[in-house]
Amino acid sequence: MITYPNPRNSVVGLLLTLVLFVLPRTGDAGEQRPNIVFLLSDDQTAYSVGSYGNPDVQTPHMDRLASLGVSFDHHYDTTAICMASRASIMTGMYEYKTGCNFEHGPLMREHFDRSYPVLLRKAGYRTAFAGKFGFLVADQPKVRGVLPEEDFDLWGGGPGQTFYATKKNDSMKAYAKDYPHSTRAYGAFGREFIQSSAQSGKPFCLSISFKAPHRPVTPDPEFDHVYQGKTFKKPANYGREHGAHFSRQSQQGRQFVRFSEWGYENDYDRVMALYHQQIYAVDVAVGMIMTALEEAGVVDNTVVIFTSDNGFLCGSHGYGSKVLPYEEASRVPLIIYDPRAKGKNAGSRSAALTGNIDFAPTILELAGVPIPSSTDGKSLLPLYDDPKGSVRDFLALINVWGPKEVHSLSVVSKDYKYVFWNYGEGDYEPVEELYHLAEDRLEMNNEATNPDHKAALNRLRGAYDQSLANWKNQAVPYHNYQKYGVVFDREIPWEQKAALIKP
Repeated sequence: MITYPNPRNSVVGLLLTLVLFVLPRTGDAGEQRPNIVFLLSDDQTAYSVGSYGNPDVQTPHMDRLASLGVSFDHHYDTTAICMASRASIMTGMYEYKTGCNFEHGPLMREHFDRSYPVLLRKAGYRTAFAGKFGFLVADQPKVRGVLPEEDFDLWGGGPGQTFYATKKNDSMKAYAKDYPHSTRAYGAFGREFIQSSAQSGKPFCLSISFKAPHRPVTPDPEFDHVYQGKTFKKPANYGREHGAHFSRQSQQGRQFVRFSEWGYENDYDRVMALYHQQIYAVDVAVGMIMTALEEAGVVDNTVVIFTSDNGFLCGSHGYGSKVLPYEEASRVPLIIYDPRAKGKNAGSRSAALTGNIDFAPTILELAGVPIPSSTDGKSLLPLYDDPKGSVRDFLALINVWGPKEVHSLSVVSKDYKYVFWNYGEGDYEPVEELYHLAEDRLEMNNEATNPDHKAALNRLRGAYDQSLANWKNQAVPYHNYQKYGVVFDREIPWEQKAALIKP
């Protein structure tokens, strides 16, 4: 039975509560700042969670978290690939300001010093990270960089993609015997950090980045029974016939061929069973962490945030993988639970437009730490108080990774999405796509040439142009980001752009 809101119902919880009563809490004049737990899965699309409307999956702890807190139905990762997304999560900045992504470069130290874990630690928080960190930190451009292990009080992170086998992750080897699969090992890491932090008397910030359900497909065999023989209902936009209206540009690169290569075309049920089995293990780890908060007596002063670094197409429109600005790749689950609200808006859903750039300012505001002026995101705390509210009108979606044909800048509002495919080499033509998300969440109809949506098209074009102006004015002067101010300009002919994209 899940009993998260009752923190004093165990002997361990009672003892730790007594310890906390005796030990002084650091901070501002006795003010009790909330603890913060940030949980990040990898490649988890929004419909993989039961509380997001999928009856085929089992995610009881995520669902329980949703019933206690607020779920966000229009939450996007501004870049749908892990390295860039994680840099945006920690800094609250768009990719063109972090300068960080595969094929571009690491995050500069000056930016990481303004990230939420560094600022919270400076403000007196005890901090920990475990899992796939996703990027490196460097003192100058064009160098490899290092993992910022020394910036955390406790480190369980690893380089690159890390490993599903716990014993292969150097910082997590101590958990390998009891938890040979890394997903639950991260839950155990979180549990121990919560217990020790509760006894320290200091507020804490725990960040865990699960590798799951990122490929290679490696589910925890402990849960082989969960989806054995399961048949999954395919989404209404599944299959190549429902992607014929997408641009040719979007078909270039791995996300198109992986519809077949990864089995979505001919082995859908087995592929999805394994995908959801990996997410089930993440859900179990979420439960481990929530139980640890309860037993440590700190659950009623700990804000929990659960989300993913990007989504996954899972066969929608005949695509696999991520990267693209389409819904299944860029829109992900987001659940925030703040027990200090005493049940206010519990189980509510927010239709506000939110993004991964919002986590850093949200966490900093929770901790009472000033938000850097460089931040692009908005604190989501007002939406917890008023889920019907709004924090922005538009959000930019970026891809400058992979084949140049698939590079794109897009803007999304709560009701519409505009995608500009700029590439026009050879027999390609630049393409506009407009989706009326309020009526067509599955993106089945491109309304760019529909006169009934002309006003919306012009409005989204204006938002796109403003996003591009921000790119031109604010992009880092390194890692090859400034050229996209020209490449993505709708008014500049392709002939003037072509030289910029040559290898």
